[in-house]
Amino acid sequence: MPIIKSAKKRVKTAKKATVRNAKTKRSLKTAIKSFLTKTDAKNHSAAQSNLDKAVKKGLVHKNKAARIKKQLAAKAKTAGAKPVAATKKVVTKPVAKKAAPKKAVAKKAPAKKMAAKK
Repeated sequence: MPIIKSAKKRVKTAKKATVRNAKTKRSLKTAIKSFLTKTDAKNHSAAQSNLDKAVKKGLVHKNKAARIKKQLAAKAKTAGAKPVAATKKVVTKPVAKKAAPKKAVAKKAPAKKMAAKK
């Protein structure tokens, strides 16, 4: 066991990360296996989504994920699975109320400085 306080903290955080990484890896593997057993668009998009999450968390290299995605897409194409149309969320921004224009303020001439007496 570590003696130093910061080392103790690193042990705790490493355990948490290990659990989180194992969960992400397991969900990725199950998503890919479910796609391979039943090749349809829903499983295909789920597998791609899990791959993206694994890349984002640093579990899978981005080039490896791209290669796996390409392989999955090829299998989906040969199986005849139609891709699910991506639905974009329409976000409407609230209309900001325009503030009333500010009144023009007349500028005053700068005050004259007194000359120093000699």
